[in-house]
Amino acid sequence: MQHRTALVLTLTALLAPQLAPAQSYQVGYGPNPQLPEPDRKLIPTVNVADTAPWSADQKPMAPAGFSVSAYAGNLDHPRWVYALPNGDVLVAETNAPPKPDDAKGIKGAVMKHMQKKAGAVTESANRITLLRGLDGKGAAQTKTEFIKGLNSPFGMVLVGNNLYVADTDAVLRFPYKEGETSIATQGTKVMDLPAGTINHHWTKNITASPDGKFLYVTVGSNSNVAENGIEAEQGRAAIWQFEIATSKSKVYASGLRNANGMGWEPQTKTLWTTVNERDELGNDLVPDYMTSVKEGGFYGWPYSYFGQHVDKRVSPQKPELVAKAIVPDYALGAHTASLGLTFYDHTLFPQPYRGGVFIGQHGSWNRKPHSGYKVVFIPFSGGKPSGPPQDFLTGFLNKEDKAQGRPVGVAVDKQGALLVADDVGNTIWRVAPVAAKTASR
Repeated sequence: MQHRTALVLTLTALLAPQLAPAQSYQVGYGPNPQLPEPDRKLIPTVNVADTAPWSADQKPMAPAGFSVSAYAGNLDHPRWVYALPNGDVLVAETNAPPKPDDAKGIKGAVMKHMQKKAGAVTESANRITLLRGLDGKGAAQTKTEFIKGLNSPFGMVLVGNNLYVADTDAVLRFPYKEGETSIATQGTKVMDLPAGTINHHWTKNITASPDGKFLYVTVGSNSNVAENGIEAEQGRAAIWQFEIATSKSKVYASGLRNANGMGWEPQTKTLWTTVNERDELGNDLVPDYMTSVKEGGFYGWPYSYFGQHVDKRVSPQKPELVAKAIVPDYALGAHTASLGLTFYDHTLFPQPYRGGVFIGQHGSWNRKPHSGYKVVFIPFSGGKPSGPPQDFLTGFLNKEDKAQGRPVGVAVDKQGALLVADDVGNTIWRVAPVAAKTASR
């Protein structure tokens, strides 16, 4: 018996190093986040990071083995980035449209002041810029005005010879010819989008199904938690599906307070999205999240969060909807403003990054201490997240807690480098392995 016990102990000791270490997640992160009780205050937390844009010799920091270059600078509030198949890169230089009824009263005035402090109150350039080529320093060789005269554009997607752009109030179609550096043709409206004089979440993103038959469009809510009345949320807090061949559209998934980034998981070809959740329930509520998107699925907003956690501020309550609310797949931290999402399906980065997802976290304005202000990476396995988030691009907050930049959209270019739109630094950053060749495309 003693010999058998010793043998078992020996085998256990030999096998122990091969066992995967227990994974630990910070509060508000991962597939089963810890959620504290709501902490409502008479005066909500306001903690906006002052802006202190990068100096000429500063840039964000990437992990060892990666280099960071300014792919394009001196842009005008670049929010979203899209890589075309031929290697060109499109950038939406944009900001909020006029929305006079969204800034009324004391709360509206406070919100406008906070946005100004965060560098978010500038007139929208309303254009898409094309970046081409790559020099030896990792910068684009040319920058041209591709489409102008838009209305707070955001998402972009190419389907065949048509480029679709999501303005704040409509989806437009433009004829695209590979190699051209501008499109002068007026866009054709194919779909109206909810907008108006409130238009609380003005950014509308767009992507296409892998087979090119459908477009998917994100439309954020018109409030924090339906305080403008549920009638003001008609068609909002949702992802819409648009069938290109028939021009038929429908709500594909709902209860998504402010969905932004979208991408197709490489193995399962399932649609995933990032969602910004509600405010004013405390520093650690409610976590933003990413989730796979189920057709016809309801994700809780405004009546509940993370499944069946009821938000008592909403009136009237809808217990029948709460009962069917889907629990999101993965929490991304409270108030991180997780916007950008792109799956890594290239081979330039080392193996551990392949198949995982990069998330651009724009950063909090109502949390102490700040959260977000970085790009994180989350590994995937079998079509699902498989570990805690890893910091990938940091340094956007300096030692004085001022924002040198704020990451928004993320994309993978033709060579396999990661592109990050920084709307405070007015720069597109490019991250590539140090050994990667920077030959012109």
